[in-house]
Amino acid sequence: MSKVVLVIIAVVIVAVLVLFFILAQISSSGVAIGIVDERLARCTSKPNCVCSEYKKDTAHYIEPILIGEDNLAEIKIALKTAIQKMAGNIVSETDNYIAVTFASRWFGFVDDLEIRIDTENNLIQLRSASRVGYSDVGINKQRIERLKELVITNVINR
Repeated sequence: MSKVVLVIIAVVIVAVLVLFFILAQISSSGVAIGIVDERLARCTSKPNCVCSEYKKDTAHYIEPILIGEDNLAEIKIALKTAIQKMAGNIVSETDNYIAVTFASRWFGFVDDLEIRIDTENNLIQLRSASRVGYSDVGINKQRIERLKELVITNVINR
């Protein structure tokens, strides 16, 4: 390979790394969308989001967590325990809403996990989305499934 080709390859690699650092900074400066019209926000058309609020959005839909009427306090403890085990950072909390951030190991990209406790229907509604980028390679769905597993395990084992 000639020196010119090696220089071009090096410049492209550096440019990609710089782009990743810039995107990571952009993602860390954002905030979760929050509650919109008493529900979690819809996912955009990008495949980097999952949400349990909109069953007709089959590309992004995941099942909510069904809870009993009498174990709300237990569920909130289980949610917080699961979030802690998953290395999430609770950034906002009200009686029926929890906003959590997760940062990737590489570059520190930030994703939002939002939880809405729907006491009217006895459901925990969930939304997990990347702040930047297009695809998340299924990470947000995996995060929700892991959260569900931990919450259910913690509630059953209490």
